[in-house]
Amino acid sequence: MKIGNRNVGLEHRPYVIAEMSGNHNQSLDRALEIVDAAAATGADAVKLQTYTADTITLDSDGPDFVISDPASLWAGRRLYDLYEEAHTPWEWHEPIMKRAQAHGMDCFSSAFDDTSVDFLEALGVNAYKIASFECTDLPLIAKVASTGKPMIISTGMATIAEIDDAVRTARQNGCSELAILKCTSTYPATPDNTNLRTIPHMREAFGCEVGLSDHTMGCGVSVAAVAFGATIIEKHFTLRRADGGVDSTFSLEPEEFRQLVVETERSWQGLGGISYGGSKAEEGSRAFRRSLYITQDMKAGDVLTSDNMRIVRPGFGLDPKLYHTLLGKRVNRDASRGDRVTWELIS
Repeated sequence: MKIGNRNVGLEHRPYVIAEMSGNHNQSLDRALEIVDAAAATGADAVKLQTYTADTITLDSDGPDFVISDPASLWAGRRLYDLYEEAHTPWEWHEPIMKRAQAHGMDCFSSAFDDTSVDFLEALGVNAYKIASFECTDLPLIAKVASTGKPMIISTGMATIAEIDDAVRTARQNGCSELAILKCTSTYPATPDNTNLRTIPHMREAFGCEVGLSDHTMGCGVSVAAVAFGATIIEKHFTLRRADGGVDSTFSLEPEEFRQLVVETERSWQGLGGISYGGSKAEEGSRAFRRSLYITQDMKAGDVLTSDNMRIVRPGFGLDPKLYHTLLGKRVNRDASRGDRVTWELIS
């Protein structure tokens, strides 16, 4: 898979996305500052969300349109008001994208309806995201797929059958570069509810790139996801959690996001291949293994005993596994304390 100029796959370092979401707090200046800060962390992309309150929900006070879950960060909020607060004004998209491009970063967006796809196409985005809550919106997925652009689909709450529907719809409608993200749709999510072992199963089941949309705190879960084969990592990003905002509670600050970029790449570098024995980099450390050495001055014909031969560091003598085999053998020449035990020394 390729997004912009960046190859995405197991042979490449993780593609890290900074999700701005509503953390701009309705300030374009802050949105641009978020882009600058994300670029400084080494993020590969900044992601927006393209909707308005009217395109994503209804302006209704009905019980279905008020968040009733007392455990939610947004308990008691009307959906319309929440999305009005969180949305990114469409006239901001172009300056935000241009700022990202000036930093050499990708900038694309989550589309939520046909009008947002048409708008983003006019801006020339190089990829699309489908949010978890839209994973079952097959007409939207078909619309995005018809653009021919790379598509990333989050799969929070989705059954394997629902993911299969989404993947089939994307492919049947023209998407040839597809990634799906393991996601837990709680905000924040907890590590014990993340189930990273699903990632390799998803790759095998659907034959596409797989990543993680991570709502947990910190970067530990993302680092572990890379070890399970995640090639894309998406995390919410803010300048300062203390500034507030609809997503600030589970967003990373710049220094934390920089750590995410660094540590996920280290995790990927650490995967390597199946390898036993010393690597080329370890050759110098062989000296610190243990081996057999003479510990007392000896004359030719003396017998090797536990008093005059020991297993010690460094590792230039014979292997320690020969210790019991050599006890009772005679040396064929004089030997001094500190001499290596070698086959040439043994009668």
